[in-house]
Formats: sequence, C-alpha cells, structure tokens
Amino acid sequence: MPANRSKSEKHDAAAKPVRRDPYEVLGVSKNCADQEIKSAYRRMALKYHPDKNANDPKAADMFKEVTFSYNILSDPDKRRQYDTAGFEAVESENQELELDLSSLGTVNTMFAALFSKLGVPIKTTVSATVLEEALNNLVTVLPLPMGQPISKKVEKQCAHFYSVRITEEEARSGFVCRVQSSDKSKFKLLYFDREENNGLSLALQEDSAKTGKVTSAGMYFLGFPVYRLDQTMNSVAASKDPDAAFFKKLDGFQPCEITELKAGDHVFAVYGDNFFRSANYTIEALCAAPYKEEKEYLRAVETQILTKRVEISKFETEYREVLAQFTEMTSRYAQEMQAIDELLKQRNEIHASYTSAPPMKRSRSKSREKTLLKRGS
Repeated sequence: MPANRSKSEKHDAAAKPVRRDPYEVLGVSKNCADQEIKSAYRRMALKYHPDKNANDPKAADMFKEVTFSYNILSDPDKRRQYDTAGFEAVESENQELELDLSSLGTVNTMFAALFSKLGVPIKTTVSATVLEEALNNLVTVLPLPMGQPISKKVEKQCAHFYSVRITEEEARSGFVCRVQSSDKSKFKLLYFDREENNGLSLALQEDSAKTGKVTSAGMYFLGFPVYRLDQTMNSVAASKDPDAAFFKKLDGFQPCEITELKAGDHVFAVYGDNFFRSANYTIEALCAAPYKEEKEYLRAVETQILTKRVEISKFETEYREVLAQFTEMTSRYAQEMQAIDELLKQRNEIHASYTSAPPMKRSRSKSREKTLLKRGS
C-alpha cells in the first residue's frame, strides 16, 4: 500500500506544471527528421508570437510551450534523453531563460539588462516582426561581395540582410561568414533559407560573444561538422554551484545543423540584439580556400574538445567524491584544532596557579575538570 504523502509533497505535485509531449505540441511524429521539427517550430512560433498576440495569455502560454518543446527536440542529446526517460531526464537542469526583447516593456527590459550586466547570459529570440517580413519577402537584401568587409550600424531589434553569391569552386573549398563589433555591441548573425514563394525563413543563428576586445560571431561551412558553443546552456544551474560552471562549460558544444553550402545565392543578416542601443558591426564573407591549414587545425582542436568533454564528465564524479571527503576532513581539522587549543589553554591555567600569591578561586567548572581528566587518561 503506498505511503501517504506529506502536505508539502502534495503541494509540490499540484504546483508542478503538466507537460505535453513535445512531439504532440509541435505536431510531428517521433521518427521525424530534424528539418520537420525546425519547420514546425518556425510555423508555430510565428503563429503564437507575443508580437502578433498582444494581451493574449493563451497565445503567450502556447509560445512558451512551443519554445520549450523545440529546445528539447532540436538538441540531439536532449531528444534522445527524452525518448528514453521522459521529462525527468531533460528537466534535471533549470530551463533556459529565453526572451524576445521586442515584446518586453521598459521595466522588463531594464531587468533583463541588469541580469546581463550581472553576468547571467540571457538567450533572446529574433523579433517576430523581422521574421515575418523576411518570410513575406518584404526586406531589402544588399549584396555582400566575397572578401570585401562592410561596416554599418543596425538599430535594436532590427536586421540588415545581405546576399552572398558562392561559386562551385568556393562551395567545394568551404565558406565563412564573420561579424565583429569593435565597440562590443550585442548582435546575432542569422542565415536564411529561400522558400518556394521567394520568402526567407530563419535556418541558423549565432549570438555574439566577447572575444578579446571585440564581440564576434561566425558561421563556418567547411564540408565537415563544425561545432558551436552555446554560452547560455545551464547558466542558471552553474550560478548556484561554482563548480558546475566548470563541469558544464562544454555542455553547449554542439554541431551546427549545416556543414556546407551549395553554389548559388545565400542570405545572411545581422540582427541588433542590444537592450537599449544600436549595434555597430563589420560583416565579411570569405572563401576558405586559402585557409587549408586552419581547416585541419580546427577539425583537430574540436575533436580534442569533444574528447575532453567526455573526460570532464567522468572526472566530475571523481571530483565530487573527493570533495565530499575533503569537506569532511576540513571539518574534523577545525574541530581537532579547537580541541587542542582548549587543552593548551587549560594547561596554561594550571601552570599559572603555581604561585606564591594566595591561591585564586578556580574558574573551571567540575564538568570541565572531568573532561580534562577524561581526555588525559
């Protein structure tokens, strides 16, 4: 017969939200391809986006549910864990905080900016307005010549679109698109697929990250899997446990969805992701042909990182065990040190009692004397 649950346990069970199957939420089958998941998410995210459903709490809840489901199914590891053990396997870590700044009021934006300044990474979404204009082919696309950097300023929650033409030879050699900001502006680098109606749908995005004296983001299509590092993964959990910041550091190291681009025209965009101000940037498209050594070096380094991720996962178990022993030993060390100091203090008091002056009243209690005699025996 099952044991009766406490009131707190019943309250926790009642408070815990009921999750729907992510496949059901996105309307896809369990054996569907990654592209089907991506397409379903784009369609539903635009449908329920806060920009298009102001003051509609049901749409807001649906948008959160769709985003949460996509976060599970778009990550190969999370999807495999969910398929094997359900939500418990993927909810062991806190859910990532993801915000669409275009739909935030002034007060909420200020809170988001404060968290960012405190060092808590906040994953933001691209404005639905930008995505819908792109999908309806209502954006201006500027040419981006190969090997010729272009410097501009993009307003917050707006995007500049660029088209790059890649030849057959350049496609075989590999292609790189990089964006940098010398004043450390916050931005996203986006890549769009061309739809049948000539509209543009978001396929890839890279958030800018600080690298030295600049912020930068890049997409590398080199004909083999190139990995990206998502800095926001497990950031909340890591902030609660300093050691977790180290052990979770490589959890966000995941392969990019696209490894190469075919010859033809390809559209990229720079999205202003700052909270309050515009973003200054320089974008450049490069053929990877002159960078053969760099390509092989990148492949080798990323292989080492993957190996290191496995090693660190095993090392964490050993570290936690040793840390527990160390904590126990340091606690005993403090207790033993305190006991020794107390005994030496009592010894000094006894020595001081041997004097020609009239004996003073002893300050030690009987229980203290018994303790001293017991330890000395």
